[in-house]
Amino acid sequence: MGRSITPVRVKDVTIGEGAPKIIVSITGRTPGELLAQVEALSGRPVDIVEWRVDFFDSLDDTTAVIDQAGTLASLAGGKPLLATCRTSEEGGEARIDDDAYADLVVTLAECGAVDLVDVEYRRGGREVERIVAAAHIRNIAVVASNHDFDATPPKEEIIARLRTMQVLGADVCKIAVMPRSAADVLTLLDATRIMYEDHAERPLITMSMGGLGVISRIAGQVFGSAATFGMVGAASAPGQVDASELRALLDVLEKSR
Repeated sequence: MGRSITPVRVKDVTIGEGAPKIIVSITGRTPGELLAQVEALSGRPVDIVEWRVDFFDSLDDTTAVIDQAGTLASLAGGKPLLATCRTSEEGGEARIDDDAYADLVVTLAECGAVDLVDVEYRRGGREVERIVAAAHIRNIAVVASNHDFDATPPKEEIIARLRTMQVLGADVCKIAVMPRSAADVLTLLDATRIMYEDHAERPLITMSMGGLGVISRIAGQVFGSAATFGMVGAASAPGQVDASELRALLDVLEKSR
């Protein structure tokens, strides 16, 4: 049984209650590519749209970023929009220093178009605090995140990272790790369970990436994960499952519980 966890409500979606929510990323480099990707989500079982801003060719143009956020919000069909600038240190496209990173994410939080912002919790502490404060002033939810594309840390380390995200003020705590064995997948799942049962005050999103880790994207809810990433078209991370197939599998698990 989990602790008393504070759900996160964004528009008509509540993270941390009911079945896991499906997040799908769009990664277009141009407005035209983004338009095609967001249109492809129509009629698909997508709860939250993640815009991977780090893929955007005009990342350095603040006005273009703000305009594009507004366009995507208007095209998302009422679905919450999560803005994420994933840096190269965490497997993304953006090569950016801490100050510029904070400036960009604060701008996204303040622009009035997005509902959630992703914050890499290992960026500079002062910058992370600034982002969280700016987002919360405007009732924008913060997803603190960490990605390890090389390995699966020990169970205690995974739990420690998630607990630190809570201390920093995250509304949702997310970690994604790369397994090298089936035992690594079990490590991630059991760390999720322990965090959920003993420490969590906020919803968790956890996953083991790649083919080995697919089971964590499907069955994470059993261990306490409140959302999962699916794909419509191309995957944005290794091991993602088509959103429609993912919804069917999640529904089977939810009904059985």
